[in-house]
Amino acid sequence: MPQIDRYKKRTVNIDFYAIEDFKALPYQNRFTIVFVTSGSIKGMLNNRPIAISAPGVLCLSEVDVIQVFEKENVSAQSFSFDTDFLNTIPISKTEDYLMPNLKIQTGLPLFQRDSIHTGVPSINTKAYSKLLDWFFIIGTEVFAQSDSLWVCRIKKNLIQMLGLIESLNSENGQSPVDMTLEYIHTNYANKVTLEDLTQCAHLNRVSLNEMFHKRCSCTAMSYLLSYRLKVAEELLTHTGMSLNEIARSTGFEYDTYFIKQFTTKKGMSPTTFRNTSRKLASYL
Repeated sequence: MPQIDRYKKRTVNIDFYAIEDFKALPYQNRFTIVFVTSGSIKGMLNNRPIAISAPGVLCLSEVDVIQVFEKENVSAQSFSFDTDFLNTIPISKTEDYLMPNLKIQTGLPLFQRDSIHTGVPSINTKAYSKLLDWFFIIGTEVFAQSDSLWVCRIKKNLIQMLGLIESLNSENGQSPVDMTLEYIHTNYANKVTLEDLTQCAHLNRVSLNEMFHKRCSCTAMSYLLSYRLKVAEELLTHTGMSLNEIARSTGFEYDTYFIKQFTTKKGMSPTTFRNTSRKLASYL
């Protein structure tokens, strides 16, 4: 059922199920992320057999057809959201446009169906703790609405969660670069050093950067910075988080350093980018 935002007197079309029993899936007019934290399930998704063991994720759209035949000591939780939840909210109540065309794009392919996006993305144990943290925060905010920015925090964690799942789902094989990319996508919000990346890849600095140049046309640390700024762009556009909050959420120790790096790489300040990206929607 929709949540009523008691601070802004609006309907927020999301829901969180701390205990997902798989009986009502998929939820009507919703995208749903199911996080299997223990046990396993077997069944059919769109006439294709599926088997998910913890830690595992199931991404469903409203048009998917799922049947679960077997559950073994399974524990799962789910977060469902209407596509209107992906719409960017106004920065302030003084804005007179709704920007209906500006949507969060991160992770949307996970809910499409093709040879790559089957609804059961690949998740490893390294990502488990991150997903657990994000689901915990989302679930807590749905029920507690701890302050007027509760929806903002849910969107922030949803962006981060979908981004990680999408990146893990797109990686093939486990070359040194793959392992380093996985480490970056999982740990970018924390302090990450070049030594961390070389240890992850089991390579020295020169060899790692040579392989990164061939794959990504940049060094490993440059990729880390670019990925952090990519996530920051999403948070600037789709949430009302302060620059300091965004800086801390994307691995920058100080907002001044974040602002400097963003301005240098993007050619405009974070605030200018935020205003520009939102106003563009009014002309679409």
